[in-house]
Amino acid sequence: MRRAALALSMLLPLCFALPGAGTAQVSDDAVRIGVISDLSGIYAYIGGMPQVEAARMAVDNFGGSVLGKPIEIVIADHQNKPDIAVVKAREWIETRGIDMIASGSTSSTGLALQELTRQLETVLVHSGPSTSRLTNEDCSPFAFHWIYDTHAVAVGTASALLARGGLSWYFLQVDYAFGQSMVDDVTPVIEAAGGELLGTVVHPFPGNDFASYLLQAQASGAQVIGLANAGQDLVTSVKQAQEFGITAAGQKLAAMVVFIADIHALGAETAQGLTLTTGFYWDRDPVSREFSQRYFERADKMPGQTNAGMYSAVNHYLRAIEAAGTDDPRTVAAKMHELAIKDEAIPNGWIRADGRSMNDMYLVEVKAPADSNSEWDLYRILDTIPAEQAARPLSESVCPLVTGVSE
Repeated sequence: MRRAALALSMLLPLCFALPGAGTAQVSDDAVRIGVISDLSGIYAYIGGMPQVEAARMAVDNFGGSVLGKPIEIVIADHQNKPDIAVVKAREWIETRGIDMIASGSTSSTGLALQELTRQLETVLVHSGPSTSRLTNEDCSPFAFHWIYDTHAVAVGTASALLARGGLSWYFLQVDYAFGQSMVDDVTPVIEAAGGELLGTVVHPFPGNDFASYLLQAQASGAQVIGLANAGQDLVTSVKQAQEFGITAAGQKLAAMVVFIADIHALGAETAQGLTLTTGFYWDRDPVSREFSQRYFERADKMPGQTNAGMYSAVNHYLRAIEAAGTDDPRTVAAKMHELAIKDEAIPNGWIRADGRSMNDMYLVEVKAPADSNSEWDLYRILDTIPAEQAARPLSESVCPLVTGVSE
C-alpha cells in the first residue's frame, strides 16, 4: 500500500531534508541524465536508441529545462558488460557532473550500476534490467526499478499457464543474473499451484543455436517449456521450437520476458496464442494510444514496456526535482518516493520503500493475424493484475530498507 512509500522517511536515516523554502539549487547549473543501455547488441532494438528517444520525450515535457536550468542527456553503450557500464558511469559521475543514470537492458549491468551509485550517492532508475534482486537483496536508497521485474512476470504468465493445466515445467535459462532470477521467482509460483519444475538447462549469452537445449526440454516431457531469456535469444528460441514441432506436439512455450518488438519480429502467425505479461501496452486506452503515436513518430515503432518505463522514470525524476527545488540526490530520491506516479505510461502508480514502481501489470494474449487490424495491433488484454498482487510482498522481502514497513 501507499503507506509503505510514505513511511520511507522514517525508515532511512538519510535525513532527506528539503532545501530552504524558495531556493532552487541545481548543481553545475544543469541537470544531466546519463542513459546507458545496449546500443549495438542483442537488446538494442528493445533498449538502446528507442529508450534514448523515450528519455528525450520526457525532457520535452519540461521544455528542455527544470528549475530554470537546462536538462542534458548523454548516452553510452554498455555492450551488456558490467565492467564497461561501471567504468562509463563512474566517469560520468566523477568528471561530467551526471546527476542521474537511467539504466536500460541487462540485469547484470543493472546490478553493477546499483552498487556503484549506492557508493557514489547518485540516483539510478532501471527500465529494462528485470531481476527482482534490484529491489530485494540488492536494494539501494538511491535506486528505482520501473514497470516490471521477474517476480511480476512470474505471477502473471506462470499463474495463467498453471491455471490452464500446465503443471510440469522445464526451463531454458540464459547464463546471467536475469535467467537465474527468473527461475528463482517462478519456481515458488509453480510449486504453490501444485506444479513441478522438472529441470533447467543453461545456455550461453548471447546464443544463436538453441537446438540442443530445446531437445533436452522436449525430452523432459514437461507440459510447459519456460524461456528465461529475452530479446533475440527469445525470438530465436521460439522460432526453433516451432521448426522442431515442439508446440505442434502439445508442449506449451512460456516466454517469460517478452517485448512487443519481439512479437513484431516473430510475426503474429508464429506468435499467435502466446500468453505473456507486460507493464504497458500501447493500445490500452486513449491516453496510451496518443502517447504511443507521438513516440512512433520519433522511433518508427510502438513503445514497449522498457521504452514506456524509461519515459515514465525520467519524467518522474524531473518532477521530483521540480517539486523539491533541488537536484540533490538524497532530497530528490525522497521526493520520488513521496510523489505519485501519474503519466501516460503509468496512470496511477507510486514507489514503494524498496524502490519498486507500483503499477498494474497486464496479462495479454497475442492475436491471430485475422484478428489484427494493423501492424502493431498484436495483443488482446486478458486481465489486469493489480500492482499489489504483481509485486513481491514486503513480508517476503530481505531489502533492509523495508524492515518494519507494512504493505
